[in-house]
Amino acid sequence: MRAAAVVVNHNTRQDLLACLDTLAAAGADEIVVVDSGSNDGSAAAVRERHPDVRVLELDNVGFGRAANAGVAACSAEALIVANADTRFPEGSLRQMAAYLAAHPHVGALGPLIRFPDGRLQWSARAFPSIGQAMGHAVLGLWRPNNRWTRAYRLTDWDHQSEREVDWVSGACLALRRDAFVEVGGFDPSYFMFVEDVDLCARLWEADWSVVFSPVAEVTHAVGASVGARPFKMIVEHARSLGVFFSRRYAHGWRRVLIPLLRVGLAGWVLLAWTWSALRGRGRTIGHA
Repeated sequence: MRAAAVVVNHNTRQDLLACLDTLAAAGADEIVVVDSGSNDGSAAAVRERHPDVRVLELDNVGFGRAANAGVAACSAEALIVANADTRFPEGSLRQMAAYLAAHPHVGALGPLIRFPDGRLQWSARAFPSIGQAMGHAVLGLWRPNNRWTRAYRLTDWDHQSEREVDWVSGACLALRRDAFVEVGGFDPSYFMFVEDVDLCARLWEADWSVVFSPVAEVTHAVGASVGARPFKMIVEHARSLGVFFSRRYAHGWRRVLIPLLRVGLAGWVLLAWTWSALRGRGRTIGHA
């Protein structure tokens, strides 16, 4: 099965170039970069350093729309969609493509993802209930080992073994083209955040499996394109969660919880921003 890498970029030129430097040895048969409204010269830098890479330049349309455009621009059956701040070890794309070829019921595969310092990222997670989401959102800020966060992040499992999971992170995931097309790709209603959760939910609804497997391992720096605008990103994350839960709970008795959810998300935005500002102030004072 041929493998295509679809890399979504927004103002992370150096990360993007470093990512592309790893992809040929990783086994990419096609590489498409979708530059979503960058103003840092990313597209020109790619054309100069990697002339064989196809570059699509779009307005800042969000991750899902950009990824969909990249998928449409390539033909491989195995689609590895990734952020620009990922790094791919030798053979890792071939390993993911081979896994999909050997498991025809799997629509999405999440590899093992590590931070650059080697720590494990909790990239395979459970679909949260509203209560679990609120518990994780509030307590997870300062007590990451609370029971809601552990259940959501599946942290009581060491992520060293293969298993079916509810969803896997869009920072790097391998998709079977047939499955991706069948469910309509990423939903453009999500500008950023939660589009991966939504896609995996629709894959499950269409009888495709979503699997985590350490058959391949990648590195992901986290937050390279969003760190300069933390408050906007907190708000966007809350908006995306509101869209997801409003659709998931649109029917049945749980729809009465949606107004409460919106109030809770607004409170979470204020709490998260306050916590982020206090931590930033503490770091500044500490370095003075």
